[in-house]
Amino acid sequence: QVQLVESGGGVVQAGGSLRLSCVASGISFRINGMAWYRQAPGKERELVATMSSDGWSSVEDSVKGRFTVSGDPALKAVFLQMNSLKPEDTAVYYCNFPGRDYNYWGQGTEVTVSS
Repeated sequence: QVQLVESGGGVVQAGGSLRLSCVASGISFRINGMAWYRQAPGKERELVATMSSDGWSSVEDSVKGRFTVSGDPALKAVFLQMNSLKPEDTAVYYCNFPGRDYNYWGQGTEVTVSS
C-alpha cells in the first residue's frame, strides 16, 4: 500500500519560515518526479513546485525567490523550504508523485501564516 506522509506544517508569523517534508512508502519502482501543491480556503488546488527524477526543479512565480524544492527520488522524499512567508501562503500543502500509470497524493499538511 502506497502512502505519502507530509509533515512540517504549522502556524507562523509573516516573514517566518517552515520546511515541509514528504516521504513515501510502499513504492518499489523508480518514480518520474515529485511535486508540491497547495489549496487555500475557497480556492482550487494549485501547483507550487516540481522536481524531476534527475534533479531538475522549478517553483511557480508566486513563490519564486522564497520557496525551494529539494528531495531524493531514490529515497522517495521531497522537501519544500518556505521562507519569507506571507499570509497569502496560507493553505493546505500536498505532495504529489505523478506518473503515467499512477498518481499518488499525501493527506496534506496545513500552513497558516498570520499577519
